[in-house]
Amino acid sequence: MVELFLEGGPFMWPILILLLAGLGLVGERAYSLNQSKVDSDGFMSALRGALKSGGSKKANQVCGDHDGPVSNICQAGLAKVGKGPDQIEKAIENAGSLEMAFLEKNMGWLTAIIAIAPMMGFTGTVAGMIFAFDAIAAANDISPAVVAVGISQALLTTAFGLIVAMIIQIAQNLFSSMIDGMVLDMEERSIEITDLLRDSK
Repeated sequence: MVELFLEGGPFMWPILILLLAGLGLVGERAYSLNQSKVDSDGFMSALRGALKSGGSKKANQVCGDHDGPVSNICQAGLAKVGKGPDQIEKAIENAGSLEMAFLEKNMGWLTAIIAIAPMMGFTGTVAGMIFAFDAIAAANDISPAVVAVGISQALLTTAFGLIVAMIIQIAQNLFSSMIDGMVLDMEERSIEITDLLRDSK
């Protein structure tokens, strides 16, 4: 693998940097999204019980014991209890927008790497072909031995660029699926929370 990397020429280094940056972002997203996962059914059950037995004060304690977007949305709504349903609904919507932005953080960078890595590989391909034609011109010969190095470099950069893009694309698709599920859950729970807090004291 190291030999193939070195044979790919100078364009292999920026592709490697893109791979390392992409893996770093993948690790960050995997950790953050995993931390954001929560048993929303269990949380909502505990919240209902707290609201019935101790009102908004006890419900805030329940939110503090849970981490994740659903509990954060609930805390935002609880802060507006007693100020009218419109204020509660607006607070929950604003908190939901912030949570969605947090869930989608760095996804744009993953998209950029998916686009740039193949382009970097194709640029290396062009450079390799230029090198091959220069070798033909210098040797005044088109034998395979003369052009082998340039063509090998061209193919390797393309291959590595595509491999990097595929690795990051798979991770991004997985994260997008997770985020879609979390956003749908947030939207459903937001409606429940709004109804629960509408008449709370």
